[in-house]
Amino acid sequence: MRKLFLINLLCIISIVGYTQEMDDEEVVHSKSNSECFFCHGSATYTYYNDVIERTVTKRMNPYFIVDSVHYYDQNHSSFECTDCHSYDFTTFPHDNTLRMEPMPSCMDCHEGDDATASFSFEKINEEFQESVHSTKHSDEFTCWMCHNPHSYKINARSNVSVRETIIYDNNICLSCHADINKYQLISQNPNPSVIDKHDWLPNQRSHFAHVRCIECHTHTSEDVLVAHQIQTKDKAVKKCVECHSTNSTLMASLHKFRAQENRGSFGFYNSTILEDTYIIGANRNLYLNILSALIFGGVLLVIIIHAILRAILK
Repeated sequence: MRKLFLINLLCIISIVGYTQEMDDEEVVHSKSNSECFFCHGSATYTYYNDVIERTVTKRMNPYFIVDSVHYYDQNHSSFECTDCHSYDFTTFPHDNTLRMEPMPSCMDCHEGDDATASFSFEKINEEFQESVHSTKHSDEFTCWMCHNPHSYKINARSNVSVRETIIYDNNICLSCHADINKYQLISQNPNPSVIDKHDWLPNQRSHFAHVRCIECHTHTSEDVLVAHQIQTKDKAVKKCVECHSTNSTLMASLHKFRAQENRGSFGFYNSTILEDTYIIGANRNLYLNILSALIFGGVLLVIIIHAILRAILK
């Protein structure tokens, strides 16, 4: 009993210590946002209807449901809801006119911000403005269409595997291209089938699982870690050698954040590639190539000499 008491006491001390170490600002934000999550974190919400003089419960629009767990595990977890949304939303029920309120863009905060200068938001914005997402669609297509501000977090720069980065980034694309409801928010055209549009691709399933959509559909840049200039479909990469070579374009995109050296005659570092993926043709080693050529040449020379001797001595 005494041992069990000591264990419980240590657990309590640990919990109290952890709570005290929490950032005060985060605690304040959690409390200020709790009223929002009370409704927007649930599938239903309840309010008192003054007209019929009784309490009613209604279903929450699924697009307005925010998972608080995901919210506090993303880039803007320290934000209050009213940092982006009007303070008038603190009044409930909300005024219907608030639905017409334009949301702030990423550049409203990140443009010219020294604290985030390393992320090159200005360059990213330039690329986006030249992408088909911007030129082919209305102004309604903003950063928010791909990067949910309530759950998006840095992935490529974080300490995760290449496979996790591929899955995370591809899900961003598929959140629209595999969802007819979201797709028709910005286009009235039929949503093309991703599978059918890529029926020319050999080993389709393997490519989808090991390569990001943006590897083939963007113009890569040395100034931006993740390319945002989405190209038209006629400019998509379709040549196998673009990736399956020592000068693989994946070096400037997918493996850009992990590569130890620039593209060159030595290809990728095997330790970098084999950590998570294997790309046929990209792991060539110059010295092994030379050794293989010498062995092949030596065997061929022996065969020729042997044939000549047999012909002479016959």
